[in-house]
Amino acid sequence: MIKKFKKIYNHLGSKKSNEHLGSELIPNKIVEVKEKLNKAFENCSDFVLREIALDKDVRIIVAFIDGLVNNQNVNESIIRPLILYKGEDKCSIKFIKESILNICQAKEVNDFNNTLDSILSGDTIIYVDGQDSAIKCDARGWEARSVQQPDTESVIRGPRDAFTETLSTNVALIRRRIKSTKLKFESMKIGRESKTDVCIAYIEGIADEDIISTLRRRLSNIDVDAVLDSGMIEQLIEDGPSSIFPTVGSSERPDRVASRLLEGRVAIICDGSPFVVTVPYLFIESIHVSEDYYSKPYFMSYTRAIRFLALLTTTLLPALYVAVSSFHVNIIPLELLLSMASAAEGIPFSPFIESIAMMVVFEILREAGIRMPRPVGQAVSIVGALVIGESAVAAGLVSSSMVIIVSLTAISSFVVPSMNEVVTLLRIVCLIAANILGLLGVFFVLMVVVLHLVSLRSFGVPYLYPFSPLNIMDMKDAIIRAPLWMMISRPLIFNHKNVQRMKIKAMKKED
Repeated sequence: MIKKFKKIYNHLGSKKSNEHLGSELIPNKIVEVKEKLNKAFENCSDFVLREIALDKDVRIIVAFIDGLVNNQNVNESIIRPLILYKGEDKCSIKFIKESILNICQAKEVNDFNNTLDSILSGDTIIYVDGQDSAIKCDARGWEARSVQQPDTESVIRGPRDAFTETLSTNVALIRRRIKSTKLKFESMKIGRESKTDVCIAYIEGIADEDIISTLRRRLSNIDVDAVLDSGMIEQLIEDGPSSIFPTVGSSERPDRVASRLLEGRVAIICDGSPFVVTVPYLFIESIHVSEDYYSKPYFMSYTRAIRFLALLTTTLLPALYVAVSSFHVNIIPLELLLSMASAAEGIPFSPFIESIAMMVVFEILREAGIRMPRPVGQAVSIVGALVIGESAVAAGLVSSSMVIIVSLTAISSFVVPSMNEVVTLLRIVCLIAANILGLLGVFFVLMVVVLHLVSLRSFGVPYLYPFSPLNIMDMKDAIIRAPLWMMISRPLIFNHKNVQRMKIKAMKKED
């Protein structure tokens, strides 16, 4: 069904008319240009149209959107030179661009609809009477958030800068870390109405050309009204859209995106979003953080193992508790069984109902902590959990053992935040299976999940790599983080041409 829907969607996308993007020549009469501009931007109070008389016979129109341009730059570098020009030379587009304007980026364009899109994107357009082309000047300058510390990927040791909502700033943050001419940025616009600027970043010679061409094709097939965040692009280009597992990665840390580019991945930078998308994405990346490579490998390998254990704990602990307490009591030590029985004495609900109820309460508290103002949200989530937990135990609604289980589950979920959505759904499925079949149901769900993960691909790359297919050489950066001097090669699954990333002789001690 999903494949049929995607086939119909791609067929409709290939038949889009492009009438709104059709080519249209620029009128060579300034009166007609003014009329078309006023019609296109009718009732747009932020549209600015400035007429300038260059001489007795030539008039010029400077058009831009107020709030999307740097007014000082427009006044000093565009309008002022045009007003002060008193020469006798023929005022052609080439002459104005090369001899009058005092701005870095100026480009000649011939399509009228292209100039409209440029105006809406923050450019300043200059139309000249008697010319069938115009000049596009880059004088963008809107209010933007400054570079700050990352909110979702905090580290103890490492860079403290994060991406912002401005495309040019995000591109510069990556370029600052990879000073190479092989680092390429390809720009395009997505969205019929939003015309969102999207940029593809990759390192030529390292990234696989098949992955780049596949990404270009999928992005060009997107035909929607608007793209407001990179999360929408993730859902429109991912493999296995029906899967609950993410096959497209995202990060707000420039250093992490730069390291993925150096491994052979491709990044997608979306204007207006502080998260940069990367493909292909592997399951093992969910337990990786940037700090793993900035400290000694021994403790970092230990913390990676802790994260993997936390991922299993937050997914399976409630289900295992329900299965053991309901079906497999004989495997519990006698003293622990007596303690659990005394704690559950007088509780009117089964362990399954207790687990579901406490999970729902936890999700409500977590959501309240996120949506409320930050200073208030933290207090509500912490105090609410303490008060509700103690009150529920005192009232005899849940057992103290269940409160401990839910607390451990909740704390473990904070260790791997990137998998929170997946873990929440899997936790419920495992709970239901444990209540029906006990441990057999839990193992059955795990088997189905593993088989599903093995079948997943991310832009042609196996999702469970390097475990499936097994690659011993790339296991050095899986759960265990090997020393940097051992990471001589890039992941083989991404690139087979430029594999070597480090020369062994560089690590030899000097005599």
